[in-house]
Amino acid sequence: MAEEGTLCINADVLKQVGEDANSTYTAEAYTNVYIKEAEGEVCLAAKYDFVTNYASLSTIGKEFLRKLCSALAGFDCIKADPADHAQLNAAQTKLNALSDIGARGILDVQRKDKVNFIVNGS
Repeated sequence: MAEEGTLCINADVLKQVGEDANSTYTAEAYTNVYIKEAEGEVCLAAKYDFVTNYASLSTIGKEFLRKLCSALAGFDCIKADPADHAQLNAAQTKLNALSDIGARGILDVQRKDKVNFIVNGS
């Protein structure tokens, strides 16, 4: 199976979820879907298609979008089966952290000045 994400890839999601996440939901077939959903959510919130216009984005903007999309996708991986973590507290802590990254990032992309920065770097 091939990587299907533009704003982030499977390895970015795996980095966010850690080693205790369920291997079923961190398989590339699942993360590809989670990534595509995250990309859609981010583009919709921004009212800008970062995926189609990826080549023209600023370098630092791409890194911001990588972190945001991998956090949103990682949240879905853990949420699918939090019981696979060694302790449920660890899963909840990761869910809280990823949710925070996602919520702050979505708020950021809803601001036109921040979208301009992601696109232009200024």
